[in-house]
Amino acid sequence: MAPMGIRLSPLGMAVFCLLGLGVLYHLYSGFLAGRFAFFMLSEPVAGGPESPRGSVPGGAVDLRELLAVSVLAAVRGGEEVKRVREGNVLNAKAKGKTREGAEEQLTSGDLLSNRKMFYLLKSAFPAVQINSEERVDTAEQETVSWDRSIPEDIKQKVQPKEVPAESVTVWIDPLDATQEYTEDLRQYVTTMVCVAVNGKPVIGVIHKPFSAYTAWAMVDGGSNVRARSSYNERTPRIIVSRSHAGRVEQVARQTFGNKTVIIPAGGAGYKVLALLDVAEKNQEEADVYIHVTYIKKWDICAGNAVLRALGGYMTTLTGEEITYTGSDGNEGGLIASIKMNHKALIEKLPDLEKTSHK
Repeated sequence: MAPMGIRLSPLGMAVFCLLGLGVLYHLYSGFLAGRFAFFMLSEPVAGGPESPRGSVPGGAVDLRELLAVSVLAAVRGGEEVKRVREGNVLNAKAKGKTREGAEEQLTSGDLLSNRKMFYLLKSAFPAVQINSEERVDTAEQETVSWDRSIPEDIKQKVQPKEVPAESVTVWIDPLDATQEYTEDLRQYVTTMVCVAVNGKPVIGVIHKPFSAYTAWAMVDGGSNVRARSSYNERTPRIIVSRSHAGRVEQVARQTFGNKTVIIPAGGAGYKVLALLDVAEKNQEEADVYIHVTYIKKWDICAGNAVLRALGGYMTTLTGEEITYTGSDGNEGGLIASIKMNHKALIEKLPDLEKTSHK
């Protein structure tokens, strides 16, 4: 019986319950709506746009996705390089001198390629550190988007692999062999992207703009290029920078014999491709790549990654690993080989290290 002798009818009880439910609804509807909104923002709708990977500090980066966008960046940069050269609007100017006193050139091809490559990579992976040979002018920021598609050959050969975004450093060379580019020696020119994880190069992309050839490889992943089947270790063909040919030739012939072949060439990317099985008519073949002076890391990181992925080596002239963190330069020169006794090569060429710091 209700208090004070009031008897509640079944209809009154129903009304009372409905009022109670209404109060509870108003109290908790805001909370539930907020939780639902948070869930919807956290989990992308199937088929809908995803947030860029690596956009939050401490987030994860999928190396397969980063490989895909690195290939696209190298190609897009290469299109700018080719367009400027074929239009003969290089606007070449000196940007400084090398340690050896040679004048370094800067062209419109360098700058436009750099802008395209940098902003494509940055828009896809905003939390990842990107180091480039050329400065990025924020006043000329370009919106370059990636549709998140992965080429079929990468899908088939490479499995997804996530790493912390803060462990990743991307090195881009928007135009390798600028001097040769100004001389219209097109076969030497490449655009390159390298991904290093904790300082170790794990993804390398080398693109030749004037033949549309692209080599890529990922350590413990896959590649679209392979090592050649045979090498000559007793009298190797040694590929070197055009300006270093005389310096290396004398020591190399004393070490390996007079039949040793010295191949002068431009561009670090081209020299690494010379060690591989490349379906390119304008690509020379070599057994060893040697550089005897200081060299920038964006010149060599992509080639180092490709060689590592295929079981090859790129070290300083004394055999030390090259780390892709910290400063942008490598002081110890380099020697690169594949399917050869790398340690024996280093021991045979001890005198070259003495010239690497000059």
